[in-house]
Amino acid sequence: MPGLPAFCLRPRDPRRGAVLTLTFVAVVAVGAFTGCWVPEDGASAAARTDAPVPGAHRAEGTADREAVARAAAEAVAEGKSGKKAAQEVVSRSGDRWGTVYDQGEYAAFAEGLDGHWTGVGVWAGRSHDGVIKLDEVQPGSPAARAGLRAGDRLLSVDGHAVTGLAVADVVALLRGTAGTPVVLNLSRDGSDLTETVLRQRLRTEPVTVRQLAGDVTVIKVSSFTRGSGERVRAAVRAAPPGGGVMLDLRGNRGGLVDEAVSTASAFLDGGLVATYDVRGEQRVLNAAPGGDTTRPLVALVDGGTMSAAELVTGALQDRGRALAVGSRTFGKGSVQMPTELPDGSVAELTVGTYRTPAGRSLDGGGITPDVPAGDRVEDRAVTVLGGLGVGR
Repeated sequence: MPGLPAFCLRPRDPRRGAVLTLTFVAVVAVGAFTGCWVPEDGASAAARTDAPVPGAHRAEGTADREAVARAAAEAVAEGKSGKKAAQEVVSRSGDRWGTVYDQGEYAAFAEGLDGHWTGVGVWAGRSHDGVIKLDEVQPGSPAARAGLRAGDRLLSVDGHAVTGLAVADVVALLRGTAGTPVVLNLSRDGSDLTETVLRQRLRTEPVTVRQLAGDVTVIKVSSFTRGSGERVRAAVRAAPPGGGVMLDLRGNRGGLVDEAVSTASAFLDGGLVATYDVRGEQRVLNAAPGGDTTRPLVALVDGGTMSAAELVTGALQDRGRALAVGSRTFGKGSVQMPTELPDGSVAELTVGTYRTPAGRSLDGGGITPDVPAGDRVEDRAVTVLGGLGVGR
């Protein structure tokens, strides 16, 4: 089993995760990540700044990790499922972002942080009433070839009803060995349909770059998997001199927090990216020095911009480095931390929140764009860049 990541920023039931976790919808294609961070001894992006706050206590709506571990240990001693017992404690606690992975699920999650996974190629989310819907279907994936669409409601996987399940449990049902079939029962526009899909080894390219007229470079970051920050930095260095950049974070559900900080660092010369707390202990995330601080920049955002992607947007906005164009972001700013349980399963529990450089908490409220735009967001962003001197 891979070593435990330290923290994660993520939405999950009320989306995916693990190493600082930020993300409500969950990524079924990859497993369940949304904003994660490597352990502190290997992360130059973060540093401890304060001693624990006196009198700090467990926040309402979070699970007590000792109670979770105790329940798992007692279940294992009785020959029962430690994961199931731990999940019951998490569910009763009201920690809507908390979840429990078995060893295989957690290994698959860790694999997903490298941008590789075995599945059918869908991202799904769980609404407050427990309904599981497909948020996105990866082009060219088994799901796409079978005709699955965003908005389809997932009813069952291989006969197992999924309504009401935690997203991590849905992920586990969809995963498996490449080449094996999985039967999906769905509902679309009031009609039920059944599709048998073969699982496949998949990957995503987290960063893509294209050029628009007028020396505008569009850098699309779909997720913060390993290496994505350096790809963004390389794209900025290769952009035409005097041109502008659109950092497209629409639909970005999060990922590794150190990669998000690296991305923000491409446009900053050091300084604060975010602060966060872990059980009352205050810490900071700082940008690396040497980023491009003069090139005109806009960040494209929407309701699918979550977690670590909101961290980047908030930092660039608060630091006066970018204007956000689009629609309000999702609003996920709590921090999850994984704990290994006696049976080898992993409980990922909410331990705190993060704030932007200006001290804003985005949890529940999200980021309001500087320039609202519904349709034709890129056209609006080109206009904004033109006002900043691009193309003149």
